[in-house]
Amino acid sequence: MSRSAETEGRRAGARAATALCPLYDAAALRAAERGAAAASGDAFELMRRAGEAAWREWLDRCSQAYSLLVVCGPGNNGGDGYVMATHALRNGRKVAVVRLREHAPRGEPARRAADGYRDAGGATLEFDGALPPAEAIVDALFGIGLTRAPDAAADALIEAINGHGAPVFALDVPSGVDADRGAVAGSAVVADCTLEFIARKRGLRTGAALDHVGEPVLASLGVDMSEHAAYPVAEWLRAPDLGRWLRPRRRDSHKGRNGRVLCIGGDHGHGGALVLCAQAALRSGAGLVDAATRADHVAPLLARLPEAMPRAVESSDDLRAALAAADVIAIGPGLGTQEWGALLFAAALASDKPLLLDADALNLLAAQPRALPADCILTPHPGEAARLLGSDTARVQADRDAAVRALVERYRCAVVLKGAGTLVHAPGQGVRVIGAGNPGMAVGGMGDVLSGAIAALRAQGLDAFDAASCGALLHSTAGDRAARDDGERGLLPSDLMPWLRRCANPRADER
Repeated sequence: MSRSAETEGRRAGARAATALCPLYDAAALRAAERGAAAASGDAFELMRRAGEAAWREWLDRCSQAYSLLVVCGPGNNGGDGYVMATHALRNGRKVAVVRLREHAPRGEPARRAADGYRDAGGATLEFDGALPPAEAIVDALFGIGLTRAPDAAADALIEAINGHGAPVFALDVPSGVDADRGAVAGSAVVADCTLEFIARKRGLRTGAALDHVGEPVLASLGVDMSEHAAYPVAEWLRAPDLGRWLRPRRRDSHKGRNGRVLCIGGDHGHGGALVLCAQAALRSGAGLVDAATRADHVAPLLARLPEAMPRAVESSDDLRAALAAADVIAIGPGLGTQEWGALLFAAALASDKPLLLDADALNLLAAQPRALPADCILTPHPGEAARLLGSDTARVQADRDAAVRALVERYRCAVVLKGAGTLVHAPGQGVRVIGAGNPGMAVGGMGDVLSGAIAALRAQGLDAFDAASCGALLHSTAGDRAARDDGERGLLPSDLMPWLRRCANPRADER
């Protein structure tokens, strides 16, 4: 990387040093609850605040709804539901609490909340296999503690909630979702909105959880996490955070200051992957982009992308000059795992240049694991991550946070674990969760665009972790913008190109 790019990158990193939105796990939340209860001198106080906050949020959203079903479990989450039901009852709503026979309230706060609901004239129904009609349902069945599949009775109740047809408002966590890992081991409530209490939870922002949370909303209940809990376990990145890294350029900028990216790949039949990577690098701000590919792909690449500088490469010797000129190398899109791809992969690893490994470069690495430079970036999807870890896709998806941490520990470099709720991690850093992206991006070629975007940001001076974080956020945000008008189905990787440019130049009101 050029010295001027490194200098600008350090300045950008210093400007981006303020804290991002923190995410916590269940252990930290329990510590905060204990601390807040001790500070107030009343174990019921937090439950009172949670139930009141739930009622106010629900009222803002469903003020026209008259009848309300509150599904309560036996613990504190159920206690929150009883308090909310009491507020609804006292404000003239038709309310019924539904619970399983074995879910009588446990613990003094939950029993106190249930007693208050009963004393206000509230009715409690035992679930008999069907739910009565209502205009809205509140899920207060399980909270942050459930880490296994619900038992048969709870499973039937959850399925009844999902099949009811009324809007569902979940308290703290949609029941059945693992709040730490984002996994869903069995049935889980599909909520339209989830009101989180005290702090945002890591597991609600990645993996299967994203199909259950709906719109997440936070009620802090007056609890300051910094007073009661350890450091957050992750940080949440959203579109406005792009402005932390993507600042206006200096007026005397030139192409050399913006970095030179070398994209390597495009074996026979896979030339389009390299075109997407190179185009994304240019649209994300790289000053110069070389493209090393098969001779048959040079003319089509020039026709599609005249701004790139393609070269025919049939051996590692043909690559030597391009490697020497590059600031950053992105290798893998369409590379293949045959002799040609393996030779170019070995040459790139030996170049002593900042590297991004994607697609077949990751498959080659998985086949022959080796030490990587500390400033390398890996961008696996769950299947590639499983191969790199000697695991399987299901295990990766069951605990995406553990998987990305294991990849960083094994390869000692920055890792982007792609998928719903993309995770970014690096040695000595926390985990970052990308709060953007949509199902329309589940199409071949999207990863090639991501590779080009991250490589371009690395070439412009960001360190590996920030380039991976900013690139993943830029890519996902561009995907959201591209899908906004015409929908997600049918979204193409090339549709992101104009949006990469727009999102890479955030206006002052978007920072």
